[in-house]
Amino acid sequence: MGSLRRLAMLCRDLAKQHVDDPDVPAAPDGADGYAKWTQIALILFRVELEKSLRETEDYLDEMPGILAVFDLDEAPHYSSVCRWEDEYRMRELRRLLRASAEQAGWSGEAAVNASGFQRDQTSYHYRDRANYSLQSMKTTILIDVNSLAIKDVHFTTQKAWDGHIGMQVFRRNAEDLRILSADANYSWGELREECRSNPTRPLIKHREQTPLQKAHNARMNEDYNQRWMSETGFSQLKEDDGEKLRSGSWHGQFRELTRKCIVHNLTQAAS
Repeated sequence: MGSLRRLAMLCRDLAKQHVDDPDVPAAPDGADGYAKWTQIALILFRVELEKSLRETEDYLDEMPGILAVFDLDEAPHYSSVCRWEDEYRMRELRRLLRASAEQAGWSGEAAVNASGFQRDQTSYHYRDRANYSLQSMKTTILIDVNSLAIKDVHFTTQKAWDGHIGMQVFRRNAEDLRILSADANYSWGELREECRSNPTRPLIKHREQTPLQKAHNARMNEDYNQRWMSETGFSQLKEDDGEKLRSGSWHGQFRELTRKCIVHNLTQAAS
């Protein structure tokens, strides 16, 4: 309970920092309406519970200490939580993700890496209609190799080259990066040049097709070793059956995984 209470407080504080009116009561209109910060805090906290919407309502009602953190006497109806999760768009969640990364400790030494999350909840009919080419959600994260804080995420339901994805992620975060590490899947001259022009030191492995490329890789080995921390970040995101996604739609899965990353950062900040 102690750790859950601490996380609830972090969710509440992050939500209040995000909104323009943090002093609004949690439920200014009673059970008919909740403050924006209350909505954000609860949809984030639900990630840690790993419960269905109905179970979340029942679970919170049995946790008066947690409800007190959110200044609530009873849990919102599960349908309200479902609506809130649909309402908060990726742009807003990305802002929350960046803020949570700063809380967890962002050093500017980061790695980019990709992994897959299983989409078993999505029907085959929906996959065909939405033109999915992958059964797993390809997820790319930008993670601090020192604090394990995740600053940015990229999702795709189609086949995409890692080099192009790496460029998108880098351009969104160039001002906050001193070192960018990546494996040979991201080996692309244009990405390296983009890093150096900012300036960010690229520790991106070369595809070893020539002796010169092998020499380049050998020179960066000592500094490159911390890149494996990105694997640790994915391991933490997927623990306790976290590899499977509950949301059925692609946009819901994007938001679900982003919320997971935010709570991951808050957990790192609390540790």
